[in-house]
Amino acid sequence: MNKESKVVLANLEYLRKLFIMPDSPDKFVEFGHELLEMLHDFFKEKGGIHSSISLPELSHIFSTTAVPDEPNLIKNVLSEIKGKIIAHSVKVGNPYYIGHMTSAIPYFMILLEMIIAALNQNQVKIETAKASSFVERELVAWFHRLIFDRSESYYQKNIQNPRVALGNVTSDGTISNITALLVARERAFPPERGFGGVWEKGFSEALKYYGYSRAVILVSTRGHYSIKKASSLLGLGEENVLSIPVDDCHRMDLTRLRRKLKALKRLTGKERTKVLAVVGIAGTTETGNIDPLDQIGELAEEAGSYYHVDACWGGSALLVDEYRPILKGIEKADSVSIDAHKLLYCPMSMGLVVFKNEKDLNLIKQTSQYIIRRNSVDMGRFTIEGSRPFSSLKPWASLKIIGREGYRLLFKSAQANALSLKKILDDRGNFESLNSPELFILIYRFVPQPVREQLHTWQEEKRILRNKAKITRLDRNIKKVNQIVNALNIKLHKALRQDDTTFVSRTTLESTRYHPLNIVVLRAVLINPLTDEAILQEIVETQNRIGTGLWRGFESAYKKVLAGGT
Repeated sequence: MNKESKVVLANLEYLRKLFIMPDSPDKFVEFGHELLEMLHDFFKEKGGIHSSISLPELSHIFSTTAVPDEPNLIKNVLSEIKGKIIAHSVKVGNPYYIGHMTSAIPYFMILLEMIIAALNQNQVKIETAKASSFVERELVAWFHRLIFDRSESYYQKNIQNPRVALGNVTSDGTISNITALLVARERAFPPERGFGGVWEKGFSEALKYYGYSRAVILVSTRGHYSIKKASSLLGLGEENVLSIPVDDCHRMDLTRLRRKLKALKRLTGKERTKVLAVVGIAGTTETGNIDPLDQIGELAEEAGSYYHVDACWGGSALLVDEYRPILKGIEKADSVSIDAHKLLYCPMSMGLVVFKNEKDLNLIKQTSQYIIRRNSVDMGRFTIEGSRPFSSLKPWASLKIIGREGYRLLFKSAQANALSLKKILDDRGNFESLNSPELFILIYRFVPQPVREQLHTWQEEKRILRNKAKITRLDRNIKKVNQIVNALNIKLHKALRQDDTTFVSRTTLESTRYHPLNIVVLRAVLINPLTDEAILQEIVETQNRIGTGLWRGFESAYKKVLAGGT
């Protein structure tokens, strides 16, 4: 080794050793211990959620433009990882970090990730994934049964039946949603005598053959952006994702959906439109609220449309009987997507998509001479992805280790945190909660109590007034004050990032009690089991202290509105 440059002179013998498990586990254990110690130090380190390094400084660290020439010792690269990467990673498992769906994971997940990496199975083909293919099928069957609850004989017949697939394990929820909507497209424009179907002939030819000018997907305004991504990739285009407004509870407005379906059905001739799919959401990304799945399913069936439920956030709640009522109707879906890296507490990232009809994935089945051959048992025949890791081991093992009863306790803790935070905010006076947390997400904003009370007074006056001129004046005042409060909350969110002792995320919604105004809200995701009421009290105290200080810079603008200025 060249001691000055700390690189290894390249030779095949050295490289071979990197690919062979050591004769004794001592060396392997030594590196494993060092790695675990680095991670342990990271989790136990005091200080902020983010490191103090600036983004320009971080970009400078990783600005080497040439690929390394010579090998380096493992311990030297581990040291570089510790100083350059681990030290500047976000502490998403910190109990004060309640801003995103990425949260703490059980420590045994680290061991599972090591097993996955060591085995290096490729799920595309049985020749590279023997036992793991059967594990994957078993996991998919578990969730199929949670959702659709078919008979024991049905699952005994299909769980390991290589001719069909109850669903796919995917890289994430986006791929799950794309897979579901791809199947919807194939069902909407199938092959028949004289026409090879959309898969063979393409989307434009399919529209022409079946006499449609376009195809659309209906989803609420709270729909995940992956629905538009899927629409674009499948040839429909983003503009053919039709957003259905939501009610004050952030759920799809059934009246608006019914009206839109009727309007589309009336279109004829050159405007004739195919409703490719209706998408319900079981746990919206921004608010955690659940669409009326049962009624949406009925409307989709009446329209003759495919029904997909994006349950990437909330689908795992089906593990717990107490949550099944709020997900009523999910069993009416043709397909359901779920993310393991959300409420199953698995590391990033893994998704699932399951289909009511075990033959649906045959619609997108592909084969090849050198892999996934026609009569093989390869899972890759049914997936839009090719090579995939053995990610299913993580939720499969987690469900065995934690069990349904364990998840019940985790969800109970998450719901208690959501309700505790809402009560703390409501009692504080300077905050306004803006949703009822169904699945562990609370949206709210900082509003000084006199301002909040004034807004509510104006809204009540507006409700009982009949004078249009007075209503217009009240609307103008409500809009102006909300614009001030929006700016305040944006500034508060940035200040919280600078403070860095806590973290919540931020979004903008039109579906609050101030509809149709766009309201900037803070968003808390309360699933970390290490978060408790005392920590939530600290988080709110920090936000209240910083928000109160920032309000002084906005107070004069507010008083100007009260005085009738602009």
